[in-house]
Amino acid sequence: MVIPALTSVTPTSGPTSGGDILRLAGTGFAARVAVRLGGLRAEVLSVREEAGTHFADVRTPAHEVGAVDAELHNLSADGRPIPGEAAVLPGAYRYLRPRVAKEADLTRLVRTLLRELKRQVVANVSASVSVDYDDTVADGLNVIAMASLPSVVLSGPTLRESRRYSTNVLHEDVVQGPSGAELVRRRPAYTVDLAFTLTVASERTAELFNLMAAVATFLNRNRWLTMPRDAEDASRGTVRWEMDADGEVRTQLGSRDDVRAFTWGLVVRGFDVDEGLPLDIGKAVASTHLETDSLSEGTS
Repeated sequence: MVIPALTSVTPTSGPTSGGDILRLAGTGFAARVAVRLGGLRAEVLSVREEAGTHFADVRTPAHEVGAVDAELHNLSADGRPIPGEAAVLPGAYRYLRPRVAKEADLTRLVRTLLRELKRQVVANVSASVSVDYDDTVADGLNVIAMASLPSVVLSGPTLRESRRYSTNVLHEDVVQGPSGAELVRRRPAYTVDLAFTLTVASERTAELFNLMAAVATFLNRNRWLTMPRDAEDASRGTVRWEMDADGEVRTQLGSRDDVRAFTWGLVVRGFDVDEGLPLDIGKAVASTHLETDSLSEGTS
């Protein structure tokens, strides 16, 4: 009799709708196994042995939110459970309620900008793709009447090619695979500069110039815009982008509705629209090394 043992389950969490691919690792697996998660049968996709460790890949069933036990039973050639040949890993997998959509980094960046503008400039801050404070386009301001003043509207962004931060260098990571270290290579990320426009309005000229000074202080104080790298995993650290003023301040001190306003651009440089598409995965890595090209006069 071979008593199986379960040592790990990867990944450790997934959606309540099921359908996730789960890898169970351990020892003593038979050629055929049955797997249950929280008492529900999981579809077994493959069973194999590599370097003395057994792996079973399964597809998770649907289940309610919560942590569940992973159970593995060895089966005979005719598919019957072998008495005594079973293993349990308590609380090995957690079912999570899936989000409708993952929050994009661009959404989080805009939200960070709005929050800091509210905190450092004025509380009445909103976002829009186009701004219009009055009903006529004759004065060139083109903005609808605001409910309350003073106010700040953040519009944009428009994407520009980033010449300072873009790179053509492939990104490589060494990850741990079932048989050892594996090399993951990705194409360079698509890096852009994000151009925003701040439109600030007030009923009083003095207040407008005070807001202009507050925006200038905001841009100088936040030369580097920083936010968590992952919204849910603080252990991944932070990511930051360079931010500074873009263009000249344009003031509008007279309009039909007696609204004073100014517009000022800001640009966030070095934003990665994506992380780079994967090129290769699964290539074995015996050891890390530095590739060099020989040049003239003995340099490399």
